[in-house]
Amino acid sequence: MQAKGELTVIIRNASVLNKDGELEVKHIVVQDGIITAVESELPAEESGEIVDAEGKLLVPGLIDMHVHLREPGFEHKETIETGARSAAKGGFTTIACMPNTRPVTDTPEIVELVKEKAREAGLVKVLPYAAITKNELGRELTDFAALKEAGAIGFTDDGVGVQTAQMMKDAMKLAASLDMPVIAHCEDDSLVEGCAVNEGTFATKHGLKGIPNESEAIHVGRDILLAEATGVHYHVCHVSTEQSVRLIRQAKQIGIKVTAEVCPHHLLLSEEDIPGMDANWKMNPPLRSRRDVEACIEGLLDGTIDIIVTDHAPHSEEEKAKGMQLAPFGIVGFETAFPLLYTAFVATGKWDLSLLVQRMTADPARVFRLNTGSLAVGAAADLTLIDLNEEQVVDPATFATKGRNTPFTGWKLKGWPVATWVDGKAVWTKAN
Repeated sequence: MQAKGELTVIIRNASVLNKDGELEVKHIVVQDGIITAVESELPAEESGEIVDAEGKLLVPGLIDMHVHLREPGFEHKETIETGARSAAKGGFTTIACMPNTRPVTDTPEIVELVKEKAREAGLVKVLPYAAITKNELGRELTDFAALKEAGAIGFTDDGVGVQTAQMMKDAMKLAASLDMPVIAHCEDDSLVEGCAVNEGTFATKHGLKGIPNESEAIHVGRDILLAEATGVHYHVCHVSTEQSVRLIRQAKQIGIKVTAEVCPHHLLLSEEDIPGMDANWKMNPPLRSRRDVEACIEGLLDGTIDIIVTDHAPHSEEEKAKGMQLAPFGIVGFETAFPLLYTAFVATGKWDLSLLVQRMTADPARVFRLNTGSLAVGAAADLTLIDLNEEQVVDPATFATKGRNTPFTGWKLKGWPVATWVDGKAVWTKAN
């Protein structure tokens, strides 16, 4: 019997992946934000909201563990509310926001501010990272214990690399003592000053100073050794090079506690695809060589790279109009991530659908110990309904994010989210 006050949602005729990666039609019952039944037979009629999925794909809500919401300080680029709305439209129910705001998220007060803004928005779950060093300057550690108490889920100076090994080792020791992860933007500043794109064919053609692969891989190798020494959970941000993949694979083989992520653009695009000096193709790490792209794909397939993230990084059109050399790094990613990867890899038969879903749901939940990412009875009812047959052309004018900075404008894609629920509450539907 339905208890008084419980909110019931019944999602009928959903296509669900089973443990063997095959699709089955299921009926899902949600009560008070929790999945209470996943049945092959239609449940008895109950009062509540009835949703007919009509055979569309139902998956656990997508999880994005690397995003930039820009608030506080850069509200002209994005706010927590607009970013959360964009995430919901892209099928994401949990997102983790980076601390390179202004002020930097390096105090409990700013962590609380981010959480409060997310509560006010009432859309997706927003998990704040806190900075490793004060103001992300690499000179003094933040108060890890106080930041954890305030609700930070890990420590990172994303946007810049921690330049000295001693500072990173100290950070790892402290994080390990608190059972918290260190999430690293891997970049040696001495190798990237004045650079805008990858060190390769595009840079040479256009007379630009290039970012070499080793600028990333040097930090990856250094930090793997430090992680081995300290026992910390070390997570590598936005892997983009063959060398980084190789180092992470070797580290995992000998039992070092390292995990890693990759972005859709580093799986889909190389420097050879950049059409010209359009800064919507400028991101950090930059688009690398085709060999690096293939290494990242292989790493994702064999489990060297654990999860897919977007690195959603909105900027204003005025900022991106400054051109390849002067414009800020970054592209938006929430609303195109799943259809991009589905169209390029699953619809073409290169990947199993279950692999793509796992890398965007169960695996990030596993890596960061989140209570979501599953359609099991008792799990949080964070759900995403996807129409695998729906085809749309990417049009930034329709984005919910403030950012329009994407290299994928005009791409025709299949596999678009059509509804998103967080704790059983519909936070976005196609009709909206």
